[in-house]
Amino acid sequence: MKIKCIALDLDRTTLDSQGHLSEENRTAIESAVADGVHVVVASGRSLDSLPAEITDIKGIRYAITSNGAAVYDLSERKCLRQFKMTPESAEDILRHTEPERMKDAYGEAAGMSEVEMSEIEISYEAFIDGKAFAESRYVADPVRFGAMPQAISYIQGTRAPVEDMRTFICEHKSELDCIDLVVKNEDMKHKLWKNLRENVRDVYITSSVRQLLEISHRDAGKESGAKFLLEYLGLAREELAAFGDGDNDRGLLKYAGIGFAVANASPECRDAADEIVASNDDNGVAQGINKILRKSGSGSL
Repeated sequence: MKIKCIALDLDRTTLDSQGHLSEENRTAIESAVADGVHVVVASGRSLDSLPAEITDIKGIRYAITSNGAAVYDLSERKCLRQFKMTPESAEDILRHTEPERMKDAYGEAAGMSEVEMSEIEISYEAFIDGKAFAESRYVADPVRFGAMPQAISYIQGTRAPVEDMRTFICEHKSELDCIDLVVKNEDMKHKLWKNLRENVRDVYITSSVRQLLEISHRDAGKESGAKFLLEYLGLAREELAAFGDGDNDRGLLKYAGIGFAVANASPECRDAADEIVASNDDNGVAQGINKILRKSGSGSL
């Protein structure tokens, strides 16, 4: 069946390691659009965090954002579908990440020193109707919380700083698209993930980069957003191709008629893919799209 829709993850997939769109990838995307293919953003980013390099491409009309928590028609900035977190789940997340509780569970109980304790410090991001908010200390120094240096400009350019994020989340608990926990210590991240999965109801938890736990409504997920959008467009899943690199792309790649993982993808994402293309820095998306376009006349890949 001919591919009629392509869903693109952005960071570390369509964008290079500096967060930019290469000319090769842009040309391939424009060629797909010219061929009548719906090219769709499928990102963990919120609406207001999507880069103009992508959204300014004529023909990219739809975006699955915040890991499927919201789907937008970009031409009208119209939200087509949205899942808000339940207030109870936001309260539960705050309770399970309370500083003293974290200290007891991951710090003193494990015999950690003060220096080691600094390694398990966490921060919060919250997203409301496509807008991103983050703790002031995290926005001021993202690397302190585990972000890569090349992500500093993106974080500082897209997050509205808030001094007390726990209070902010509590005050907006009925409005949240999703919550991110920024967790520098990878071992603690996995323990916290397990704890939240077992103790917080009505949530979908995933991760796109090493230091993030991304939490949204249980019915979110990029594959959920893709399923909705295909039904909206009157297309079958066999007509969907998807590209990704992270654990949050696994479901999407499995759901698509054909799933492409870039060479720099996580092992779990690679396992979920049908094909591996070149890395994000070597125009893997262009490689995959050009293959789709070459094969479009045959009806199969």
